[in-house]
Amino acid sequence: MGSGASVTYFRPTELTDAIDWLADNEARIAAGCTDLFAAETGPSLKGPVLDVTAVTAMRKIERLADHWRIGAAATWTDVLRADLPVAFDGLKLAAREVGSVQIQNAGTVGGNLCNASPAADGVPPLLTLDASVEIASKSGVRTLLLQDFITGPRQTALAPGELLTAVLVPEAAGAGRANFVKLGARKYLVISIAMVAVRLVELEGHVAKAAVAVGACSAVAQRLPAVEKALQGEPMVAGVSVPVTDAMIADALAPITDIRADAEYRADAACELVRRTLEGAVT
Repeated sequence: MGSGASVTYFRPTELTDAIDWLADNEARIAAGCTDLFAAETGPSLKGPVLDVTAVTAMRKIERLADHWRIGAAATWTDVLRADLPVAFDGLKLAAREVGSVQIQNAGTVGGNLCNASPAADGVPPLLTLDASVEIASKSGVRTLLLQDFITGPRQTALAPGELLTAVLVPEAAGAGRANFVKLGARKYLVISIAMVAVRLVELEGHVAKAAVAVGACSAVAQRLPAVEKALQGEPMVAGVSVPVTDAMIADALAPITDIRADAEYRADAACELVRRTLEGAVT
């Protein structure tokens, strides 16, 4: 119970218990609280509160028959320690940029997605991994592409009574090499002004498939199809000029202006970061 007004707090260990309780309570979800507490204006959380950090099934990171499953309550430290292919290196690089080590120990993958900040570090690398999200409720389980799950700043496709339980990455997305680069106002412990994730699949020395995503430059992080198409067939050699124009990048973003940077700066930064991130992916 919190101080002041009565707050119902439930911390189950079983997923079924969490879903059953959520069906009967219009609750806030606590999954690390690194964003939830920061957004609170009072001395305690307003309830009811469902804490999912003790649900073991939501903490696992595992390789299944045809996909990887990252539990929504897996922390960024869990991601860093997980045995994952090099195609997940962009996600691991992003995990190292999520605040301090203490934040990485507490903050969760699901919390990062459900908070739906335009500057959420986990979103661009997960987009390059063709990720989907698993959503559970009393009515059953459904999946959505990540690009359809985050619908706007601080907005998701979650309906009342639904809980994000996992992130799913298809087997095919485990191919290739990946990179992630983030720009902020200082080197460490910073909210992104712009960030880029890439995944490149090589075939006979050339790019067979490219996935490029930019975050913090628009209302939601986005893949860049025009850039990906231009990269196909290009040599996978460091220092080779790639046919990616500023227009391909900036036109797709509709950059935002906020306290950290204006739209023009973000557009310029995104163009430079795309080039740097691609270069880093092939070296």
